[in-house]
Amino acid sequence: MEEGFNVICKTPEELPQAAEKLLRYAGNRKVFLFYAQMGSGKTTFIKHLCRTLGSTDNFSSPTFSIVNEYNSPNGKLYHFDLYRIKNAEELYDLGIEEYLDSGAYCFFEWPELLETSLKRG
Repeated sequence: MEEGFNVICKTPEELPQAAEKLLRYAGNRKVFLFYAQMGSGKTTFIKHLCRTLGSTDNFSSPTFSIVNEYNSPNGKLYHFDLYRIKNAEELYDLGIEEYLDSGAYCFFEWPELLETSLKRG
């Protein structure tokens, strides 16, 4: 895995600019792993990333659905919340490989299990 990119926002008004900055930094990379404490604003930041990518869909946390799909002029955007995933088998049952190979933007909250599985796989 590559070294992380940290964005610190002191107010919610700074989120759109932070989203633009991260997407510029990422270039052609489309898989994003978000590490932060519960309630720290991961979902809110991902919503701003999706808006920056042109999506006008309604955004919500995928805590219970595991993955939300949004439309944008850049194609599909996938937002994952892996908090409730217990093992790598559940990731593969979810079809994680297809999402990762799709070329679409994939935003992962709670990616620790995913990262561990990718290193082994």
